[in-house]
Amino acid sequence: MDDKKIVIFTGAGISKESGIDTFRDRGGLWEQFDFMEVSHIFAWNKNPAKVLNFFNMLRTEIKHTQPNDAHCVLAELEKDFEVTVITQNVDDLHERGGSSRIIHLHGEMTKARSSVNPDLIVDIGYNEIKLGEKASDGSQLRPHVVMFGEAVPLLQTAIDTVKTADVFVIIGTSLNVNPAASLIGYVKDDAPVYLIDPADVVCYSDKKIIKIREKATVGTKLLKEMLYNLKN
Repeated sequence: MDDKKIVIFTGAGISKESGIDTFRDRGGLWEQFDFMEVSHIFAWNKNPAKVLNFFNMLRTEIKHTQPNDAHCVLAELEKDFEVTVITQNVDDLHERGGSSRIIHLHGEMTKARSSVNPDLIVDIGYNEIKLGEKASDGSQLRPHVVMFGEAVPLLQTAIDTVKTADVFVIIGTSLNVNPAASLIGYVKDDAPVYLIDPADVVCYSDKKIIKIREKATVGTKLLKEMLYNLKN
């Protein structure tokens, strides 16, 4: 095992090729739904049934998708590198693709938690959360996701991980959503940064960025070749 640490930051673009709708792209979920009504903490407090229905729909969608080649390539890198994936995605495609070290910044759809104790988390798989379904503390179960208006509890963990990276890779994220987009600012000065995205993503950073203008399934294979060239 090479001692080179690779930290990979993924967004909706890597799951899009598996058929999961993105949120901000044209035709994405936020053009179909008002996030203030279905994914904001105020919406949860006002109408939890509507929020539960939205996330139950997404969970069903995830159930019927499969990891794509990009997810699998990232898992294959673990054979020769120390790899940690930091993802904004709430699906479980990285897990099913074979990655073993994953930080879910925005939570996980296959888990639920107490609505009063964020540390009381249970695995639910792809089952629905029903209104009236209680956590062990008697509170309503809610999706284990970070809703708009809530803090990102694993942000510091992600920052600490990025600081250790010998190589930092960004895949399928617009880098315009904070606080996650600020992670690139914690990359070591001598660590190369790779950006995989078919679009010309604007990245406000003084880091030298190697852009791979391809979709995730193609770009990750090119990345793998580049990383092994660095290794050799």
